[in-house]
Amino acid sequence: MPDETTHRVAKLIARAGLCSRREAERWIEAGRVALDGQVLESAAVAVADAARITVDGKALPDQEPARLWRYHKPRGLVTTHRDPQGRDTIFQKLPAELPRVVSVGRLDLNSEGLLLLTNDGAIARHMELPATGWARRYRARVNGTVDPKSLARLANGITVEGVRYGPIEAALDRQQGSNAWITLSLREGKNREVRRVLEHFGWPVSRLIRLSYGPFQLGNLASGAVSEVPARVLRDQLGKGAAPPPRPRPNARSGPAKKAQHAHRRRPA
Repeated sequence: MPDETTHRVAKLIARAGLCSRREAERWIEAGRVALDGQVLESAAVAVADAARITVDGKALPDQEPARLWRYHKPRGLVTTHRDPQGRDTIFQKLPAELPRVVSVGRLDLNSEGLLLLTNDGAIARHMELPATGWARRYRARVNGTVDPKSLARLANGITVEGVRYGPIEAALDRQQGSNAWITLSLREGKNREVRRVLEHFGWPVSRLIRLSYGPFQLGNLASGAVSEVPARVLRDQLGKGAAPPPRPRPNARSGPAKKAQHAHRRRPA
């Protein structure tokens, strides 16, 4: 029986490594995408994997195997492909030999540490889901005198300004005068969660470092450095959670195509 699996056209373009799904939808609206020779007028189209999709008259490139990299994000970079304020982004600082990649979650401008990068958007979304069950571990330097009993209460979750945060494992590492270091582990990873929770107790964060994301560790990776996770390790670790969405087959009727290079530098997400 033939495979009747269908996908949105924008999703197939994104998985081919040309751009993000959102950008692919804009390309469709601009009339740059055709399906079996007919220019698409709407992004709300689902097609089989074997459909012939072209962008600017060129067939989609063959799909690469899923890959994952550890990146030690420095402070002062935003985790976006294009920043309206003109700030430096992580994608401007990545090695030129990397293919187009997306980040697994984000770290804000002043946060540093482990950021995972992948060439597969489906894997990124899978890793970000709370249902996957992967903990994110951080070290935070805060201003103020930390009360260990207050930290212990975070294990039951906390509501801050109407936002409910799930259980957080937190422990005081050491108090140094008016500053303290805290280690935290959480599984939701809501926007600025660590900073907002600690500031709620009157402990503003002056430094925040992500040490690990699920089974992947920052280790001794130097600031700004990138290291690829071996394919075997990636397969093993993904197998421990719910399976990520299946990757589509290469565009079966498109024939060979030139591989997109360094797209993370020139195509916004």
